[in-house]
Amino acid sequence: MSVLSQRFSPAMVRAILRKSSTRRAMSSVPPRPYKFHIGASWAGKPGPEEPLQMPFPADGIVGAWRDRTLAWPKTVKSPDIGQDFFFVQDMRNNSGVSLGVADGVGGWTDSGVDPSLFSQALMFHAHRYSRNAWAGEPEIDPTLDYEEREEIEGWEMAPYECLDLAYGGVLREKFVQAGSSTACLLTMNASSGVLRSANLGDSGFMIIRSNSILHRQPPQTHFFNCPKQLTKLPVNSSRKFSRACVDKPSEAETFRTKLGDGDIVVAYTDGLSDNVFASEIVTICSLVSRRGGTEDQQVQSIADRLVEYARQCMNKKARVSPFEREAARHGMFFRGGKPDDVTVIVGLVRETP
Repeated sequence: MSVLSQRFSPAMVRAILRKSSTRRAMSSVPPRPYKFHIGASWAGKPGPEEPLQMPFPADGIVGAWRDRTLAWPKTVKSPDIGQDFFFVQDMRNNSGVSLGVADGVGGWTDSGVDPSLFSQALMFHAHRYSRNAWAGEPEIDPTLDYEEREEIEGWEMAPYECLDLAYGGVLREKFVQAGSSTACLLTMNASSGVLRSANLGDSGFMIIRSNSILHRQPPQTHFFNCPKQLTKLPVNSSRKFSRACVDKPSEAETFRTKLGDGDIVVAYTDGLSDNVFASEIVTICSLVSRRGGTEDQQVQSIADRLVEYARQCMNKKARVSPFEREAARHGMFFRGGKPDDVTVIVGLVRETP
């Protein structure tokens, strides 16, 4: 049973996704003390492109959303995003922003499954639930009558709740027959400045404050190079995939902190963390920020530079990588960078006057 089954009944889940004409929003959105500038960039794994087995149709709901998401303006040249995916979504009444990254597990290709379908569907459903949810406690319009105030005007949704609901959406998605993915979801509250997160697997995020690491999310793994992952098994095949890793959203590690003006939040798949050291991420953020430009230009430039640098490091066998060090820690030999898909989202926090 879902950990949210008592809070979100099937009827309530449908209501979250539906914009009711009888429900009134705030008559005017109040000024928010915090503003978040977001940039995103990505690049598929270098080398021969792995053809998709059966991509979501472009004229379908998920396929159309996927294509809109990939129209995000970036400067990194890459034909596709590979098996990664992401989302960025303003929450109800601009109460905050929800974002996330997912890394489809490539091992499913050996079973004829396109790993990108799971990660795309997971991020799609996370976006769907986030757009009608509040980043914090729902705000009641003071102009409403008492009886009208009794109506629920949306729901507060934490990242772990969003992850649980999104995973349920993937399990119901008929186009996704099987697959696995890591996931890292965050919300940033525009009223309180509070960041909340839920992370499952070896994707992650870090918070940089005054050129120092305030927080870095540790990875979750079963063993070396095998992250915790959400999984959907083919129907009637549990015996065939008896050794598959099937983790639950409830196993995600959660985190909460208050952000401040100038904080930089970097969410990423392991294509970044396996190739770029945390200290290098801090340095790149600092150097790009010094160049000036608008906040939106800065975060996009940081995201692009991080992806570009990760791709450079992937091809350097003479350079020690974080993945090489982790392999050595487990008694294994690996040399240089690890070619992989890489996706990065960067957020800059500004406190408004």
